[in-house]
Amino acid sequence: MNGKERCLLTIRGDMPDRTPFFPLLMSFAAKRSGLSYREFASDGSALAEAQLAMLERFSLDAITACSDAFRVSADLGGGLVFPDDTPPYLAKPLLREPSDLRRIKRPDVSAPLGRMHDRVASCAEMARAVGEECLVLGWIDLPFAEACSACGVSEFMLMLYDAPEFAHAILGFLTEIVIDFALAQLEAGVPMIGAGDAAASLISSEFYREFALPYERRVISAIKERDGLVKLHICGNTSHLAADMILSGADLYNVDHLFDFDAAMALYSGGGKAFKGNLNPVADVLQSGPDECYAKARGLVVKARGSRFMLSGGCEIPAAVADDVFDAFRAAVLG
Repeated sequence: MNGKERCLLTIRGDMPDRTPFFPLLMSFAAKRSGLSYREFASDGSALAEAQLAMLERFSLDAITACSDAFRVSADLGGGLVFPDDTPPYLAKPLLREPSDLRRIKRPDVSAPLGRMHDRVASCAEMARAVGEECLVLGWIDLPFAEACSACGVSEFMLMLYDAPEFAHAILGFLTEIVIDFALAQLEAGVPMIGAGDAAASLISSEFYREFALPYERRVISAIKERDGLVKLHICGNTSHLAADMILSGADLYNVDHLFDFDAAMALYSGGGKAFKGNLNPVADVLQSGPDECYAKARGLVVKARGSRFMLSGGCEIPAAVADDVFDAFRAAVLG
């Protein structure tokens, strides 16, 4: 059984030969491929080659075309700062007032110099190379996260209180672009889209239901209408949102280490949903030796036996994790 088959069986609720191993590798992959983070995030072919190298070196069950949260903002005309060793960021907010929203145009995902097109190209490269043997995921950031990127996190959070109609206008505009971006990645050959909405963990359940969930549902519905699968990835403590997150319609839910594993297992297994997680990437992986990391990871695998579970960190695995620790992490799915 290969990694793709293993992951798809788990999502469907069938029994794979073992628990899938599905960590999120970005800076970890860049470092081991000899790339600066700037190169990893700005060259789709370099990103694809780095992911393929991690697949070969560590026998992963899934790889993801994820690098940063500023693809859409850049193609909307935002100026990016590209540090050498950290993800890019917007130099200044792109959307501050309604006139800004009227000024910008819906970008063409296929524009050859665009950052969205660059990610689509990396998806196509990975899907061609290994799409039959492992699960290849594209990546989008969902409308709430995109709004925080385009406006600034603090600025958009204040907008929810001070200018909710403008906030909804921004979210509606970004939703159509995010859908375009997701569908282009499906057309490039990936069967599943990772969908990040990290900033949503910072808001109340009431605000999540008003400002995040409806737009998540629209994007996820559009993906599923094209027979795509969706992994919902919201970092942070989502215990207050988790029951509502299931209403998004996603096929797989990432669980960060701040969300109690037993509670997550009861929620997702009880709801017939697949989930993945939730080792603390720092305390349980980076700061652990091989034996300690193996024991913690193996404990999750054993506890989740019979559930639709995939082993991963709660979020991205840090670049500084030693190879022998990462090997021990992976060995936990083998017994």
